[in-house]
Amino acid sequence: MNADATIQVAPRLNAIEIRGLVKTYPGGVRALDGLSFSVESGKIFALLGPNGAGKSTTIKILTTLSRPDEGEALVAGFDVLQQPDAVRRAIGCVAQKSGVDRESTGRENLILQGQFYGLRGAELKHRVNGLLHRFRLSDAADKVARTWSGGMQRKLDIAMGLIHRPKVLFLDEPTTGLDPEARSELWDEIAHLAQDGLTILLTTHYLEEADRLAERLAIVDRGKVVVEGTPDALKADLRGDAVQIEFAAAPEEAVVRQALAPLEGIGDLNLHGAVLHARAHHGATAVPAMLTTLDAAGARVASVKVSRPSLDDVYLRYTGRTFQQAEGGQR
Repeated sequence: MNADATIQVAPRLNAIEIRGLVKTYPGGVRALDGLSFSVESGKIFALLGPNGAGKSTTIKILTTLSRPDEGEALVAGFDVLQQPDAVRRAIGCVAQKSGVDRESTGRENLILQGQFYGLRGAELKHRVNGLLHRFRLSDAADKVARTWSGGMQRKLDIAMGLIHRPKVLFLDEPTTGLDPEARSELWDEIAHLAQDGLTILLTTHYLEEADRLAERLAIVDRGKVVVEGTPDALKADLRGDAVQIEFAAAPEEAVVRQALAPLEGIGDLNLHGAVLHARAHHGATAVPAMLTTLDAAGARVASVKVSRPSLDDVYLRYTGRTFQQAEGGQR
C-alpha cells in the first residue's frame, strides 16, 4: 500500500433520524412542536422531560402507532410513514403499560411473542431459554406472571421486546412504578444491552436514570428539544456551583435581584415562591456574602444548599423552571 494512502472509514450511521415533527391533538393541544434529533447506532439515547413534554407521542410516531402532522422520521433506515412494516420488523418496543399476560407463565409470554414474529421450533426454544437466562428469570419461567414481582414483570416486558433480535429498542418510561432496588437492577440490565450493539431510545422523567444510562440525551420541553448533548458535557457547561436558598417567607423578586446584583460571580437567578435557585462561580465563598446581603434587604433565609451542577440545573438553565416545577405543571 502507498505510504501516503489513507484508509477511508465509513461513517457510523444514525439508527434514528427525526426532523421537524409536529403533532397536534384535538382541542389544539400541540404535543410536538418541531421536534428534531438523531440517535447514533449502538448507543443509548435518552429523551428527558416531565410528563406532558411529548416523549410518549414521539415514541408512538417512531413505532408507527401514530402519524405526525408535519415532519419526517427514519428508524433503522426506514421511513415511518412510507415503510411502516419494515420499521415494525426492525424494532422492539416496551411501552409504559406492560404487555405481559399476567395469567400466562413467563415462558408462555415469550413463546407467544416469538410466534408473532414467525419464530418456530428449536430456534424459538433456544431464543426463549436464552432470554430467560439473560434476565435471570429461569427459576420463575413456568409460574404465572401475576405471581412475579413488578421488577420481574418489567424484565419480561423487555425480553419480549427483544425476542426477534431488533436493531432498535424503544423503552418508554421503563422503570416507572418500580421500587428503588428494582429500578437500579433494571438500569444494570439496560446498560448491558447496549454493550451488544443494540440501539436504545429511552424516555424518562427520572433525572438520575438519564444521567446514569444515556451516552447522549435531549431535554424535551413543551414538544421541543431545548438542548442536546452528553450528560457530562451539559453539566460541565454550567460552570460553578448550584445554590438553593429557601426563605422563611416568599420575598419580592425585585428585592432579591437588587440585593444580589452588586455581588460578582452570581447569576442565573430563578425565584419561585420562597425558593431561590442561583449559580455561583465559587459557592463556598459566595454564600456568606449572599446571606448577609439578603438579610440586610429583609429577606430572611431559612436554609441554603450548595451542590455541583446536575441535570436539574441544566433543565433550569434552558427552560426557566426546575424539573419539579415542570412535573407539577407549573409554568
